[in-house]
Amino acid sequence: MIIEILKSKIHRVKVTQAELNYVGSITIDQDLMDAAQIIANEKVQIVNNNNGERFETYVIKGERGTGIVCLNGAVARKVQVGDILIIMSFGSLPIEEAKKYHPVLVFPDDNNRLLK
Repeated sequence: MIIEILKSKIHRVKVTQAELNYVGSITIDQDLMDAAQIIANEKVQIVNNNNGERFETYVIKGERGTGIVCLNGAVARKVQVGDILIIMSFGSLPIEEAKKYHPVLVFPDDNNRLLK
């Protein structure tokens, strides 16, 4: 049996922009993407801690070192600048491998930068 498990999580990042007039997606600082092992165009699930919204979209690389977390397109209506998000990616593994897998967890600072 193959099951879907948490692959990685960026915990408590702050929304820096919301761009309604865009094709759609989430732009994330490439430093955060690398740390969480999330790649461009990967599907992610997002939880907004401020309003309880939960939605899926795909990732666009943001400029490295900027701390950008920008919701683009229709999902921009589900956030406000300053909202706190949890961004999660998932993967599929055979159940025995999944039992041994440890997800990558990233805990950025209040400016969406990696802690040193």
